[in-house]
Amino acid sequence: MTKQQKITLSASRDIPFNKLVLSQSNVRRIKAGVSIEELAEDIARRTLLSSITVRPVLDETGAETGMFEIPAGGRRYRALELLVKQRRLARTAPVPCIVRTDGLAEEDSLAENVQRAPLHPLDQFRAFQAMREKGRSEEEIAAAFFVSPNVVKQRLKLAAVAPALLDAYAEEEMTLDQLMAFTVSPDHERQEQVWEALKRHYSKQPYEIRRMLTEGAVRASDRRAQFVGLDAYQEAGGVILRDLFQSDDGGWLQDAGLLTGLVAEKLDREAEAIRAEGWKWIEVGTDFPYGHTYGMRRIVGEPEPMSAEEDASYAALKAEFDELEEAHAEADELPDEVDQRLGEIETAMETLQNRPLRFEPEALAIAGAFVSIDGAGRLRVERGYVRPEDEPVAAPDEAPDADAIGSDGGEVDGEAGDAVSNAPDPEDEEEEDGLKPLSDRLVCELTAHRTLALRNALANDPQTAFLAALHAMALRLFYHYGQESCVEIEPRSASFGAQAPGLGETAYAEAVGRRIESWAAALPKRAEDLWDALTEFDGDSRDALFAHCVAMTVNAVHEPYNRRPRALAHAGVLAATVGLDMAKAGWTPTAASYLGRVTKARILEAVREAKGETAAGRIAGLKKPDMVAAAEELLAGTGWLPEVLRTPALATDDAPEFEIVDATDQGEPDVAVQSADNDGETAMGDCEPSAEDEDVARAAFA
Repeated sequence: MTKQQKITLSASRDIPFNKLVLSQSNVRRIKAGVSIEELAEDIARRTLLSSITVRPVLDETGAETGMFEIPAGGRRYRALELLVKQRRLARTAPVPCIVRTDGLAEEDSLAENVQRAPLHPLDQFRAFQAMREKGRSEEEIAAAFFVSPNVVKQRLKLAAVAPALLDAYAEEEMTLDQLMAFTVSPDHERQEQVWEALKRHYSKQPYEIRRMLTEGAVRASDRRAQFVGLDAYQEAGGVILRDLFQSDDGGWLQDAGLLTGLVAEKLDREAEAIRAEGWKWIEVGTDFPYGHTYGMRRIVGEPEPMSAEEDASYAALKAEFDELEEAHAEADELPDEVDQRLGEIETAMETLQNRPLRFEPEALAIAGAFVSIDGAGRLRVERGYVRPEDEPVAAPDEAPDADAIGSDGGEVDGEAGDAVSNAPDPEDEEEEDGLKPLSDRLVCELTAHRTLALRNALANDPQTAFLAALHAMALRLFYHYGQESCVEIEPRSASFGAQAPGLGETAYAEAVGRRIESWAAALPKRAEDLWDALTEFDGDSRDALFAHCVAMTVNAVHEPYNRRPRALAHAGVLAATVGLDMAKAGWTPTAASYLGRVTKARILEAVREAKGETAAGRIAGLKKPDMVAAAEELLAGTGWLPEVLRTPALATDDAPEFEIVDATDQGEPDVAVQSADNDGETAMGDCEPSAEDEDVARAAFA
């Protein structure tokens, strides 16, 4: 047996930097990884951590020239070259090198890059953790490795996951995305419980992990959290779970019970201040359902007048605003300081203009206020509502008090709500996992959303509102009274039979509410003054008020006890005419609004329509709660709508042509009158106006 020859390692020596040159044999052509500038800074901080592989440069005779080329280590050479140019390293500084003479230069370069094993991410996480435990701050670690402090925080968060889960990640039983999802909760025991539960799941998507870890927690964007404030919650001992790897809207408040108590305490404090104003009653709640003021008369308060000092302040602000605008009228772009000052002036002027309301003592004695939280987490106070039982009893010879404007701009019919609330909910029955029709209650709730949004859209389209009113009135005057119109032009604004979740917080509900408030403030308090006020309105104001009044009569709610197929068909035509898009209006498919209310087949149908068959297939094997959560995430931002909320296209057929015939040429009477009797039946008669009719007409226009 021959003796095995011992390996001889390549010689190592220090070579002056000015004796080194780059080789064309370096196989690295594409820039990747740390930049040359960052590598230069690292060398300046820690010096060169690995030698450079070089080969002697030979002349034509094969003799060494004293120069050395670098087939492997070109980036290190470039970093050293940069330090030399910056005069931070001498041109003759010795560079530790490995001198190679055997084999090919390309082989050296390829072997050095291919044989290098990349650092496992978990090793990096643990290295950052070790440095942090030895006293380095997150900022110092970030500066040492040319990353942001947030990256260091993320790595430290990953290293702090339960050891059992880190081992699973090291053994490739878990992906990095899954590991990142577990960082939402710092509770190792809970992390391990979720991981064990997921092992039995068909899918282990990161969003499922986050959902399971945050069950029972409250989003920081929730109105209750915004109302109390995250600082106050934490000061009371509450814990906030955060996700450093994706947008979490501020995180999750883990102690829902503590938050509920803080909300109640703050609402009670705010309500005491409102109660001190002298109202007969105060109702306090986190939220009230949409339409909670239906059936109540609203008393509109008078704005407190400005004091002499406030008048002077407002005048000075207005003068400064006008002066700045005039001075920069020709400028294409305002200087930053001028733009900032104009904004400050506008804010100050709006503050002075937003006057507190003053109510008469007799109004305070019979009216009350609702105290709640709005969708943005601000205190909402609705003052001046009179319950029917608190209305003053009018004397027999007195007319009812009509000095106040109704809370919804019209009459109120509050009986519809009881019919739905007492009806059995089909969703309580055992769910079939087929593509069955939507439940009556869900359709009722969805069309409640559509009706409110349609009201908002119609209020912004006065010409279409006028046409809708004309259509409804023409039906009443010229045809047997039918239900072909959804515009209930009596006029009457009925409460919604269904209180759909979140209806009052939608953008369209808030827009309708602001419009009601605006017109209530603009119209006179006394009914007998209304005609004179309207005659002083300009055309645009009358059009806008007319559109609002017509819009408030729209009823496109599908109610199981009140079938109106032709009226609902007209609602589709009206929606198409005003260009209603429920997705753009703000409706989104969530667990509460749709996904949690339908079968799994319906959920898959929605995902399939919005994201395709592949996306639907990925969630097809999930259990219902997981499927709902996954579908909500997949459908976000897609604009998908259930069929009942979709606006149909307008018919493109040309309208029929009508020929106007002069009845007198046909020997017919001059006047044809169609009228409705008290029973709603329509009568068509040919008649000449009688003397009695003429007397009535004269009296009407007198």
